[in-house]
Amino acid sequence: MHIQVNGAAIYCYTGGKAFDAAKPTVVFIHGVLNDHSVWALQSRYMANHGWNVLAIDLPGHCRSGGEAPATVEQGAEFIGALLDAAGVQRAALVGHSWGSLIAMEAAARLKDRISHLVLVGTAFPMKVSPDLIEASQTAPETAMRMVNVFSRSTLSAPPSALGPGTWVFGAGMALGRKVLRSNTQVNVFHRGFVACDSYMGGEAAMAQLTCRVLFALGKQDQMTSPKAAQSLINAARAAGKTVQIAHLPVGHNQMTEAPEEALAAIRDFLVL
Repeated sequence: MHIQVNGAAIYCYTGGKAFDAAKPTVVFIHGVLNDHSVWALQSRYMANHGWNVLAIDLPGHCRSGGEAPATVEQGAEFIGALLDAAGVQRAALVGHSWGSLIAMEAAARLKDRISHLVLVGTAFPMKVSPDLIEASQTAPETAMRMVNVFSRSTLSAPPSALGPGTWVFGAGMALGRKVLRSNTQVNVFHRGFVACDSYMGGEAAMAQLTCRVLFALGKQDQMTSPKAAQSLINAARAAGKTVQIAHLPVGHNQMTEAPEEALAAIRDFLVL
C-alpha cells in the first residue's frame, strides 16, 4: 500500500495483510541500494503472526516518491513522519546496514514510541572506502559488483528466502540496478554511502534510547564486521540498556543468506 508522508506517496509492503494500526507494528528499513523486498520472509511471517508490518521503500527508492534521504538524520525524521501518517502510536524498528543507522537515530528521537530496536549488519562508525564512494558515483556497475562480492558468503539462497537455486550475486546485482534506475534525479547509491560514512551520532543515539536492542551480526560480514558494532554495544550497556546479540553464520545480507535464523532472532526478540 501507499501512505502519504510529507506530501509523497511512500510504498509500504504489509506482508499481504490489511493494515491495522491497532495491532503491534513493526517497521522494516532497508539499506543502500535495496528496497522492501530484502525482508521477504521476515515481513511475511510477522504479518501472518499477529503483527502489523510496514516494510518500506525509503523515499526516492523504487515505488516510493519524495526526496531520497541525504543523511541518517533525514531518514530518522522520515520514520517519525511515517508513523504519524500511518496513525501508529508505538512500533518496533528493524533496520539493515544503512537502515540500522536510520532505525537507531529514529529510536533515539522517538523514545517511548519505539518498543524494540533491531540492528542487522550494523557498525559505528559505518565508514565506507573513499574508492567505493567515488565508484558509486562514477562507475556504479563496478561498485555494485564490489558490494555484492563483499556482502555475500553464499552462492545461492536457502529455499525460504529467494527460492531454490537462486543465484544471490545475480539477484543482488539485478536489485541494485533496479533501485538505481528508479530515481533519475539522484544517485541513491552514492547518496546512501555518503550518509553512512558521514554519520557521527551513533553513540549519542544509543544513550538516548528507551527501548531494548538486538544486534544481529554476521560472523562472515566483510561490509560491517561484528567487531565494528562493538562501540554501539558498549555504549548501550554503559547507558543501562537491555542488549541482546545474535551471531549469524553468514555475511552482510543475513535476511536472505540465513533467513530462518534471522527471522528466529527477530521474532523471539520482538515477543519479549
